[in-house]
Amino acid sequence: MENTRKHLLGLAIMTAFLPVIAQTAHAQLHLEIAKAPEQAPKIAIIPFSNDQTIYSIVENDLNRSGKFSSASQNLPASASMNNPNAAWQTAGVPYVVTGEIKQNAAGSYEVHYQLYDVEKKQYLLNELLTVPTSRVRQAAHMISDAIYQALTGIQGDFSGRIAYVLRNPATPEQRYTLQIADTDGEQPKTILTSRDPILSPAWTPDAQKIAYVSFESKRPAIYVQDLATGQREKLASFRGLNGAPSFSPDGKSMLFTASMHGNPEIYQMDLNTRQLQRMTNDGAIDTEARYAPDGKSFIFTSDRGGSPQIYRYSFADGGSKRLTFRGAFNARGTLSADGKKVALVHRPSGSSYKVAIQDINSGITNILTPTSLDESPSFSPNGQMVVYATREDNRGLLSIMSVDGRFRMNLPSEQGEVREPAWAPK
Repeated sequence: MENTRKHLLGLAIMTAFLPVIAQTAHAQLHLEIAKAPEQAPKIAIIPFSNDQTIYSIVENDLNRSGKFSSASQNLPASASMNNPNAAWQTAGVPYVVTGEIKQNAAGSYEVHYQLYDVEKKQYLLNELLTVPTSRVRQAAHMISDAIYQALTGIQGDFSGRIAYVLRNPATPEQRYTLQIADTDGEQPKTILTSRDPILSPAWTPDAQKIAYVSFESKRPAIYVQDLATGQREKLASFRGLNGAPSFSPDGKSMLFTASMHGNPEIYQMDLNTRQLQRMTNDGAIDTEARYAPDGKSFIFTSDRGGSPQIYRYSFADGGSKRLTFRGAFNARGTLSADGKKVALVHRPSGSSYKVAIQDINSGITNILTPTSLDESPSFSPNGQMVVYATREDNRGLLSIMSVDGRFRMNLPSEQGEVREPAWAPK
């Protein structure tokens, strides 16, 4: 019991990462397919005319969705834009993507792409995009989003971003780096570097700012930073702990953990007036609060029942209800955008910590991940994927896994250990 409580207090403090030896100063994340989808519908993405970039990005995006498998190799000859090859049907490929790119005199690009349904013999998408040179990769992810939605009815998330913390012991002055990258690990952008820990990145609802915990003043403080200007503001630096920020859906309030009165409790801050309201008042450790999508409640971790579990606090009556009962440890909960599922760190037995997903209404919990040292799960905006931090082969990395378990990819970095992921909202 004492060890479990110490672990929970560690979550409240959000202390350091496990050590890792780094070899280079390259911050790029590298995509590794850990589990490819099996028996997924085939889709053929034909190399776009005059293209060096878009085709491969679209193919990789759709492959890593877990909903499709590539059928672009060793199949019928390329289809034209106007007459997709009928041989695709014989090959058992139901969908074909074709495209072409033209450069305008102004330096921008016109991207014409089509999604063809082989069985129905009709185009599901036939669109023209005009994009500047600097946004060609973004255009490719947008095409993937559109194709995914056309075929599944679910909004795609390939054009999103993920924030994470990179720890590199080889560079003491920049030991911790807060970064943002595309969901395939490309185009990393550094937001903050520090020799002291950076923890718990949290996006504002409009994805224009990001909050985090910094130890630069030798004690934890919460900052929020504008991603466009780099301007940042200190939000909480009270005596004791200040951690685990979470923004309300309307962006007007922030939940966080503080121990200004001795025990780690959850507080809500009005971001306009800076007024505080204490939300929990219990002898237990209460931490890791996350607003529900409708703003009417929040979930949090507490050991008030004897072990770390997930609870829901209702703003309507101020009551708290326990949500998790399976396992001796359930923490770091985060809700899907529809509020129907919670992803959490679950310990089924021994020292194994896995990411699990629990259905809110039924209470059914399913272990998602095959690894055993998992933490910090974060749903994609469409609820179809979860990004989390884990350890494999003595390296700290990010993994992205489909909620149906059909696909998993790893995003390690050569520079150091990657932790604390947070998927940006749409």
